Amino acid sequence: MIIQGKKITHKDIETIRQMIETNPSWNRTRLSRKLCLLWNWGAANGQLKDMACRTFLLKLEKRGYITLPLRQRSSGGNRKKTSIPYVSHKTSPIACELGRVTPVRIELVKDKDLLELFKRLLSQYHYLGFGGIAGENMKYMIFDREGSPLSCLLFGSAT
Repeated sequence: MIIQGKKITHKDIETIRQMIETNPSWNRTRLSRKLCLLWNWGAANGQLKDMACRTFLLKLEKRGYITLPLRQRSSGGNRKKTSIPYVSHKTSPIACELGRVTPVRIELVKDKDLLELFKRLLSQYHYLGFGGIAGENMKYMIFDREGSPLSCLLFGSAT
């Protein structure tokens, strides 16, 4: 059978069961990381596909093949939202012809300062706010000719 894009055999399921049984102190994160290492399940940049593996393990559990260790904390709703610090940025409305803001600059978000601005803008202006980013992703910001932010773009990997 294929789960999470990975062909899985009964031997693989038995390996996971044995890992859980022989390591009762392991939490779900440790289990998924060890499984990633065992199966060489990583991204092109060398990072383990930990979140994909956890989703994979949850699907196995849902189908009745394994029983995962209990969650150490509840997911989502009960977690305290982290406060995103304010980052100064231009907030005046833009109401003009496109030619007045061009040329625009598209910049890959790499450095810490730009990342803080990116998170702040999403937190303040996106209807869902900003609760963090999971999985592989690419972040871009678009600036007008004066260097004022116009837009944030976030592309995440499919799960």
